[in-house]
Amino acid sequence: MIGPGDQLRGLQGWAEGPLLGFDTETTGVSVANDRIVTAALVRRSVWEPDDVHTWLIDPGIEIPENAAAIHGITTEHAREFGQPPARALAEIAQLLAESLAAGEPVVAYNASFDLTILEVELRRHGLPTLAERLGRAVSPVIDPLVLDRHLDRFRRGKRKLVDLCAVYGVDDSDGLHTAEVDVVATLEVLRSMVRRHPDLALMDLTSLHAAQAEAHHAWAENFNSWRLSRGLDGPGAELTWPLHLDG
Repeated sequence: MIGPGDQLRGLQGWAEGPLLGFDTETTGVSVANDRIVTAALVRRSVWEPDDVHTWLIDPGIEIPENAAAIHGITTEHAREFGQPPARALAEIAQLLAESLAAGEPVVAYNASFDLTILEVELRRHGLPTLAERLGRAVSPVIDPLVLDRHLDRFRRGKRKLVDLCAVYGVDDSDGLHTAEVDVVATLEVLRSMVRRHPDLALMDLTSLHAAQAEAHHAWAENFNSWRLSRGLDGPGAELTWPLHLDG
């Protein structure tokens, strides 16, 4: 049987790890108003097996049926088995901050959602945010969605995690939409992406983080211009990455 370390051998630079994968499942898609229900952190390196941490949280509000249908956690289940949010959020933020402070990148698919909702949740419960814990901007972050939009910008079709699994040959037969499974899939997509674009691993993390922020800004401006040209309503895409300015 091939283990995670064997799968990663042959990578170089930051791609060897350690990398800290992060994902959340939530009550909805509003970073300002929705809450985290589950979260997962998966620390991966070439030399060690994955170190997995997961949380089930009682969000303190009703979990809508459409959200529960995606991640499988009902209001009743979260109330009975979930941790108090302040305790879980503090644990998550501490582990993220420790990795970032050590220069270890956080890997998240559509990172601006997960990191922003976490920052808002931390403020909601009177806890120090990631930025406050670090005493600086939240970095380095690696976002396979941002990288894919930039590296393969003319590819047609959707770019959800399940779509990138198909593009990059990642097995998603176990199904997505649990935080832990999504983190592992995200890390596998990134691994395959680096093998396809090996120059990524040669970039230093500061440059890679800055390049993603620039790439996201350019994509968001183009996307918002396209929406405007078609008279579409709504706020459009946020220009900032990996955190929304109001997050």
